[in-house]
Amino acid sequence: MATTTTNFGFDIPQSSDLVKNGATAIAELGQDIDTKFAGLTVNAQTGTTYTAVKADGLNSICTMDNASANTFRIPTDATYDFPIGTTLLVYMKGAGVTTINAVTSGTTTINSAGATAAAPVLARYKSAACIKVAANSWIVVGGIA
Repeated sequence: MATTTTNFGFDIPQSSDLVKNGATAIAELGQDIDTKFAGLTVNAQTGTTYTAVKADGLNSICTMDNASANTFRIPTDATYDFPIGTTLLVYMKGAGVTTINAVTSGTTTINSAGATAAAPVLARYKSAACIKVAANSWIVVGGIA
C-alpha cells in the first residue's frame, strides 16, 4: 500500500495488494478507518495564540488552557484551504478568555451573530464549533459569552 488518502492518511490498497492478498488489504483499510473515527483527538493548547491546522478539522477538539487571555485563530484559505463544511471544535478550559478570530480579518470572515462579522468570545468551560460555510467564510456557534 504505497499511497494514502488526502485528509486522514488511510493506506489505499493498490491493485497488486488486492491481487496478492485482497482480504488482508481491505481489512487493514477498514481497521484504519475504524481507529480514526473512534473518538475525538484532543489538541491541548496552553499558549496565548494558536492557529488552526489541517489536523484540527479531522475529528479533533482544541482545548485552550491558559490563565491569560488567549486566541484561537482561523487561517486564510491561502494558508490552508479547509474544505467547506469543516468543523473546528474549540473548548475554553483555562481561566483566560478565549477569543476566536481570523488570522487575516480582511480576508477571512467569522460570523457569530447573524450577518455581522465578529470575534466571538467563549464562556468559561464552554465549547464552540467553527463551521466553514464558503471560501474564507466561517460561522461560530455554541457557548459564546
